Formats: sequence, C-alpha cells, structure tokens
Amino acid sequence: MTSANSQSMKPATVAKKLGLYLPATPQEFQDSVITREEFAELQANPPEWLAELRRNGPHPRPVVAQKLNVSISGLARGGVEEALTTAEITALLQAPPAWLVAERATHAAVRAEAQRVKEEAAKKAAKKARTE
Repeated sequence: MTSANSQSMKPATVAKKLGLYLPATPQEFQDSVITREEFAELQANPPEWLAELRRNGPHPRPVVAQKLNVSISGLARGGVEEALTTAEITALLQAPPAWLVAERATHAAVRAEAQRVKEEAAKKAAKKARTE
C-alpha cells in the first residue's frame, strides 16, 4: 500500500464522501489508497459494485437517516444501530413504527425552528444594514 499524501484519501474517507457503508465495499477498495483522480472517476463513472451499493445498500447511518427523514440521533433512539438495505428502509417507510413517526415529527420541528432562527437573523442583519 502506498503512503497517503495530500492528493490521496483513505478508503473510509472516500466511502463517507460517496455515502457508502465501508464494510460492504469490495476488499480491494478497503485495502487501497484512492487518489483524487480515482475519486473523481468513481463519481463520474461508478463501477457496477458502487452502483449496486447505492441502489440496494446496505447504507450507512447518515444515508439511512436522510432516507427516513430523521436525525442520526433519532435512529439511535429508535434502536437502529446497523446499516440498512434499501428494502429495509422501504419497509420502514411503508409501515412506520411509532418511534419513526415521533422522530420524523421531531426532526421536522427542529428544521422549522432552525429556518425561523435563520430568517430572524437575516431580518436583523437587513435592518442593521439599513440603519448604517
């Protein structure tokens, strides 16, 4: 294995940037150091294994949280500790358990509050700019 320099990345970094669950990737990928050029090529022309992982999973927790429209903490509170496949995510969305309904509501409320605070800050900044 070559040593990593500023122009290369570890497999875990690449997996995170691509939204992949590292243990589900091929061993060859896990054992390599990926250059920025190779990373760009993976993004532009994903090999079949990458396309399959993106399509069917297993997906890492940030991707699962996004697909379920909850936070990563919400997944943990709901007892989801492992990576889920697309089929498992779809099953949860079709028949949402009580924890998922509650976490989605909490997540929506948090996002709405963050948006309100952002808009309020923008109004204050605009008002301050007008008075100067």
